[in-house]
Amino acid sequence: MKWFHNPFRLVRVVGTFFRTGAVEQVLKITKVSKPIKFGILFMGKPLIVFGIKGPYKKSPIVRALIALGPAYIKFGQLLSTRPDIVGADLANELKVLQDSLDPFPTTEAKKIVHEELGSPVESIFSSFSDSVAAASIAQVHKATVKETKELVAVKILRPNVEKVFLKDLAALLFLAKFIEFIIPSFRRLKPTEVVNHFERLVREELDLRMEISAAAEFAENTKSDRNFYVPKVIWSLSGKRVVTTEWVDGMSVGDIERIKKSGVDIESFAKRIIKTFLTQALRDGFFHGDMHQGNLKCRSDGTLIVMDFGIMGRIDEYTRKTYAEILIGFLRRDYLRVAEVHFEAGYVPENQNVQEFSQALRSVGEPIFGMEASDISMARLLSRLFEVTEQFGMETRTELLLLQRTMVVVEGVSRSLDPNINMWETARPVVEKYIAATLGPKAILRDFLKIAQVLRKFGPQLPKLLEDFIRQYKNDDKN
Repeated sequence: MKWFHNPFRLVRVVGTFFRTGAVEQVLKITKVSKPIKFGILFMGKPLIVFGIKGPYKKSPIVRALIALGPAYIKFGQLLSTRPDIVGADLANELKVLQDSLDPFPTTEAKKIVHEELGSPVESIFSSFSDSVAAASIAQVHKATVKETKELVAVKILRPNVEKVFLKDLAALLFLAKFIEFIIPSFRRLKPTEVVNHFERLVREELDLRMEISAAAEFAENTKSDRNFYVPKVIWSLSGKRVVTTEWVDGMSVGDIERIKKSGVDIESFAKRIIKTFLTQALRDGFFHGDMHQGNLKCRSDGTLIVMDFGIMGRIDEYTRKTYAEILIGFLRRDYLRVAEVHFEAGYVPENQNVQEFSQALRSVGEPIFGMEASDISMARLLSRLFEVTEQFGMETRTELLLLQRTMVVVEGVSRSLDPNINMWETARPVVEKYIAATLGPKAILRDFLKIAQVLRKFGPQLPKLLEDFIRQYKNDDKN
């Protein structure tokens, strides 16, 4: 990306926030002092000429994010799941960004389907509705397959969305490089690497062939999970800009009153969202990375339906074990073990003191255990943990960024359903089950058998290999 061409796009962002009135709303939420507020308004007002007006009849921040485009809408979607950060009123306003944006014309959608699938819509589908849900990158149409009479959901990318989204990402990369240049202490957080990581995720999301492949794999992994469902994919009616899956009925997870009236146990359902996410992340190392309310539905029997597989995350087995040990260490308040895990994984430089790091971690965990269940937040834990690890020279682990970000979103969704949910007690059985399966006696025996199988491949050569290794070790020791 040509990041150096994008200072004007950042000016446009600031100008748009002023022009739509979003700056005043942000300043009110953040409760900045009057002198700082005056300084921001005084210096920023001239940039209003570069801003975009935004759509009519929406809150200022929503107007600004919609006007700025897909990347900023994605950011708004994240904030909509965090009423504890932005407040309940703004979080409710931002929910419109999840699946209620203005759609592009159905005629344009049919044109894209024709181009992508090679046949007119009328020859493939006996019915094809106007948009039933429109989000930042794509919109969904309800249709009936002509040949099979099957009811399906057809997801179609917005026209030219690839070009627009990548320009916004280029502006973010420019900002990341600028921050690294003027604030050296931020380099440990690797903002440039983070934006590049996000770009890779977005590029995959903009190719719907990757999405349908991810959906198929996710469905295979979770086919035995109780009260959890992934819609069936239809390969023959999918391509780069179009993806077709079976149509699934259910209540939007954002429609809390409707879920309550349906008789669903709201507390159990809120816990199910947390547990299924953690189980899939730890057990499979493959998890849904965009679990906001717009991508989740609830059946009347309490089954959680997950849709939209454009952003998926992967973590390798070693990282999963490390992450689980860190979580279980906090759950058991064993801060020395949490510190040791950081050192063993190489997350913290060897020249640091493990006892001092353990003491710092205690300052992260103990205040949380003294809170009421409704106040316990993994998001707050992660925020404080980042502060402490910075003091000890720990670099940002980019492979965990999506996992941590999704954990924050999942927590927000669960807490919107049940404000009194105890995050620790909900997560504990999932993490303990994974620890027992991967680090217990059975796991050790299983790893030993794997090693034996590998050694057996060497056969008669094994004694000679051991002799060479011992000889080399002795020579190195002498030197």
